[in-house]
Amino acid sequence: MSREFTESGLVYICIPARNEENTIGVLLWKIRQVMAEFGRDYEILVLDDGSSDDTRSLLSSYRRVVPLVTLYGKQRMGYSGATEELLRQAARRAEYPKRDVAVTLQADFSDDPAGIVPLMKTIEGGADVVSVACAGDPPGLTRSARMIRWVGRRLLRTALRSAPVSDPFGGFRAYRVVVLRKMFAEASEKGFGLGEGWAGNLELLERAVPHARAVAEAVVEAPRNRRVRRSRFKPWRTLRGLGRARGRVTFAAAQGS
Repeated sequence: MSREFTESGLVYICIPARNEENTIGVLLWKIRQVMAEFGRDYEILVLDDGSSDDTRSLLSSYRRVVPLVTLYGKQRMGYSGATEELLRQAARRAEYPKRDVAVTLQADFSDDPAGIVPLMKTIEGGADVVSVACAGDPPGLTRSARMIRWVGRRLLRTALRSAPVSDPFGGFRAYRVVVLRKMFAEASEKGFGLGEGWAGNLELLERAVPHARAVAEAVVEAPRNRRVRRSRFKPWRTLRGLGRARGRVTFAAAQGS
């Protein structure tokens, strides 16, 4: 392998946020602790998707203590649109796309920043896309979320049979930037038009896989501090998105498989 490919690069930690005043400060501070111990250079990209609480002012105060870039959408993007835009920004900012990595996680502390370490170690082991391993339902799901997950897996049974990871709905994921650049080169000016929530995570994975040498999973412990705010999970919107993805998602083999 080339020197550029094997050396550790910059980690772009991408966080879509909307009205997260109860969690965003604690999350950023935990990321700071995790990355200081891990010893990797990093930059946090947060897209404030039209917050009406104190999220924006909290983000401003944290710029003094963490390497933080805050983005603001011109219009409401939703979780999937914000995640796509953050990944685009990481792809544009990266100087070394073969070794720089973008990690996506949620702002509500349902994803523990400590999980960045096993995701990155798996990337550094040679994978280009890494998801969190999940044999069953992720911990902390509400009853309605577990039901929609069960229905969604059956709706998408054919497509998921060839999925390269056990939880293609999960959004806690790491992408080598070179994969993102190739992926976005195929997108239209309007973007991918991703489905919302789990469907968007699924569609992003499906678009990234053909450009990856290898797709892998990392074992990540569930966060000890669960959500501070109430879940905003919308069962029927999520189910509609998964139903729409049924005719759109077809997993191709990774380049190295």
